[in-house]
Amino acid sequence: MHQQAYASQCTAAEERHESATSPIRNPRLALLALALGTFAIGTGEFGSNGIIQLFSADLGVSIPVATSAITAYALGVMIGSPAITLFAARINRRTLLLGLIVLFLVGNALSAWAPTIGLLTAARFVTGSVQGAFFGAGAVVAAYVYGPGKGGKAFATVMAGLTMATIFGSPLGTFIGQHAGWRAMYWAVVVLGLLAGAALVSWLPRTSDLHGSSVRNELGALRRPSVWLMVAIASLGISSIFAVYTFIGPFVTDAAGRDPSVVPIALAVFGVGMAVGNSWGGRIADRYQNRGLLYGYGGVLLFLVLIGLAGSNLTVLLVGFFGTGATMMFAIPTIQVRLTGFAPDAPTLMGALNLAALNLANSLGAVGGAITLGAGWGTLSTVWAGAALTVAGLVLYVTTVGRQRPVLPTRA
Repeated sequence: MHQQAYASQCTAAEERHESATSPIRNPRLALLALALGTFAIGTGEFGSNGIIQLFSADLGVSIPVATSAITAYALGVMIGSPAITLFAARINRRTLLLGLIVLFLVGNALSAWAPTIGLLTAARFVTGSVQGAFFGAGAVVAAYVYGPGKGGKAFATVMAGLTMATIFGSPLGTFIGQHAGWRAMYWAVVVLGLLAGAALVSWLPRTSDLHGSSVRNELGALRRPSVWLMVAIASLGISSIFAVYTFIGPFVTDAAGRDPSVVPIALAVFGVGMAVGNSWGGRIADRYQNRGLLYGYGGVLLFLVLIGLAGSNLTVLLVGFFGTGATMMFAIPTIQVRLTGFAPDAPTLMGALNLAALNLANSLGAVGGAITLGAGWGTLSTVWAGAALTVAGLVLYVTTVGRQRPVLPTRA
């Protein structure tokens, strides 16, 4: 099975288990350490959106100029993370994760210190370059902890920290920024990063089973058309979640006519949906080749239609937020398993590409929504832009790689 190929390549356990230097003493703590890392990363990412007005005013630049710091983070994920993954191809995944946490701490400390928007933008690019590589390496370690046939559940575990950040970390970070200054938010993220780093040092297994593969294997994966098709499918399909998430504020205040105080509640509802969908999606990804993606993309289309037709009602809107978050996150572990099934020799790079696709989806969803708003089609029209992009991703999947079997792994 392709999932078994994924797990075996993530760990090389069947080939090198006898060379391990220590067993996994407490699998749950190892998984918790990974989730703490992604929670810290997600808090810094989403928290930045909540303080953009604060650092814009403090650094003396307009909001459009200040968004360059947000864009730089996304570029770091899309460009920096795959580059780091290739550069560190042979490094043990535990060692790589520890190095990435150090880079994360440096990036956020520089963000807190930055005296100009230029330096803040550079610091956010550095910090963003950590994200995809951390998720990719984290998925490999989680797959080793879970054992063969649990690639989807492993990636969902790593993603769990990110979904928790949307519920708790981002609102808390924004609150800190509003009451103690925007720099304090980044220092708080540094503290989270230190806690995550301590957990990784203490709880991740020390074993040669987690050694990386050759750069040739990683680069070889990039020559496979099925890999790039899956990246395109992810970027198009997942964009609908951002065509909603980006515009939650206007949905609540303009379309539903409610007070801005309701917006944090709506964000939390969306985040809870993401957490639920991610949990179930990991289980489905390990059992079925296509169902997670097909059901996830198909389900999100239904909730987008619901929001588009009846989103002026707050109850309907909140149901739509929960459903959109849940159904789309339901698909993401399957995307990871399918990506790695097409390139089992490069699981860490596939994780980085998956996160790069998510950030490209973020841009596509926001741009698509901006186009419909600019055309004067109304506040809720952004969901139709998201629906069109998801339909394109679904059609591309069904007509291309949906029926393809995974490739067989090769030795480094």
